[in-house]
Amino acid sequence: MGFRIRTLRLPWRFACVVAGLASAWGGATAQEIAFPTRPVQIVVPYSTGTTADILARLLGPKLSERWKVSVITDNRPGATGGIGMAFAAKAPPDGHTLMIVVASYSMIPAIYPKLQFDPVRSFAPVALLTTSGLALVVHPQLPVKSVRDFVQLAKRRPGEIYYASPGNGSAQHLAMELFKLETGTHIVHVPHKGLAAALTDVVGGHVQTIISTFQTVHPHVTSGRLRMLAATSASRSPEFPEVPTLKELGLPQLEIETWSGVLVPAATPAPVITRLNADLNTLLQQPEIREQLARQGMNPAGGSPDRFGGWIRSELARWSRVVAAAKIKLD
Repeated sequence: MGFRIRTLRLPWRFACVVAGLASAWGGATAQEIAFPTRPVQIVVPYSTGTTADILARLLGPKLSERWKVSVITDNRPGATGGIGMAFAAKAPPDGHTLMIVVASYSMIPAIYPKLQFDPVRSFAPVALLTTSGLALVVHPQLPVKSVRDFVQLAKRRPGEIYYASPGNGSAQHLAMELFKLETGTHIVHVPHKGLAAALTDVVGGHVQTIISTFQTVHPHVTSGRLRMLAATSASRSPEFPEVPTLKELGLPQLEIETWSGVLVPAATPAPVITRLNADLNTLLQQPEIREQLARQGMNPAGGSPDRFGGWIRSELARWSRVVAAAKIKLD
């Protein structure tokens, strides 16, 4: 028995419509997006000299070379970054406004519940730029040579040892609060208006301790004005190989890395985000950029927008738990 295959014939007009749509779809995906078409603004929601500011001024000129447009760094500090973040959230979602944030971005929502933006819904992740460890340091007049000594002293003198931070919701603030939770110590928080002021007080002996980035404490440790007790990173610092990590000392929950990354307003088109991500990843692979990041104690990260988005959500959950457990409330 034979079988005859019947050919399905579409009406000519319908076939033309289908062909036209297919052609348009193929052209749209193959054609390079028109971006950027005007100067690009990098919002830094922190003061000059901070990690985000350094990165903006390092990457901005390189992006300008690639894009053939001006790339401008716009510092908008205040409220641990909240003022600049609220500004960036309202920017046109077309890729011409970027924002570089640091670890405190995932911390301040738990402390400031009435922010003018949502840390997940108001922005779209572009790329994780860098990671770096933190260091627990003390003034040399404090009679401790190890974390064990420090914890024992803090337990003998509850409420008599003070730690500095650049402000409420900063990485330095919540890292020490987590340290207190894990060690069962009572160390008093002294917030400052910026990291420079916080470090000045610790170096001067007015406040006894701080947890801060390697690059900020490095000159003070090498000069003997501060003593480093431990690192929060997963592995020891190449510059201070004799200093143990807190994880090595039996405190695995204190493996903490500060970080930086790029966000854009939430409705920014996916092709623009893909272009931004690709260009940033390319820059992070350049030897010159990697060398300059290493000088600042930063490790280049990179990766997909999804990787950075997952990182932010994980960090938000972690620090929300810390704030709740430590019962941190602003006066």
